[in-house]
Amino acid sequence: MSLLVDSVPTVSAAERAERLTAAGAAWSERIRANVDSAQLTTRVSGEGEGSVASRITVGAQVFFVDEPAALAGDDIAPSPVEYALGALISCQIVVYRLYAQNLGIRLDSITATAEGDLDVRGLFGVDESVRPGFSAVRLTVRVTGPESDERYAQLHAAVDSHCPVLDLFANPTPVTVTLVAN
Repeated sequence: MSLLVDSVPTVSAAERAERLTAAGAAWSERIRANVDSAQLTTRVSGEGEGSVASRITVGAQVFFVDEPAALAGDDIAPSPVEYALGALISCQIVVYRLYAQNLGIRLDSITATAEGDLDVRGLFGVDESVRPGFSAVRLTVRVTGPESDERYAQLHAAVDSHCPVLDLFANPTPVTVTLVAN
């Protein structure tokens, strides 16, 4: 079980390209052999701890989610909305790398930032007309490399069309909530 990771293994551009190509080929072959294998279900569990923190478990990975003191938290970890923005950024980076490899577009570096606007009147029920979630999100992705602006625009379009977390932010997703009490 891991609670924190201090660093990520260093991977060369050649090794990244090999891993992305191999993963894409393996999934393509698996899906061609059985289209039902493309259907994945992700399971995550959580348990309340501390003031308002949660211990989240995803397979062998464990991490915490909390709130700042101003929102009754102990400020031991990012908040749920901060993790949501982090998920958006990390998914963008993964999908940029994947489609750069698929399209033969060289990326020397990639960074991303995200900002989300949240009005806490919705969270606290002060004004029921105010949405409790983000009212706007701004995502900036910066890439460097030798390609033309047109090639990077082609990459950007491919990523926007295929990024799962961007899709979650941009489109309604059916959600079913079941409460089990006692």
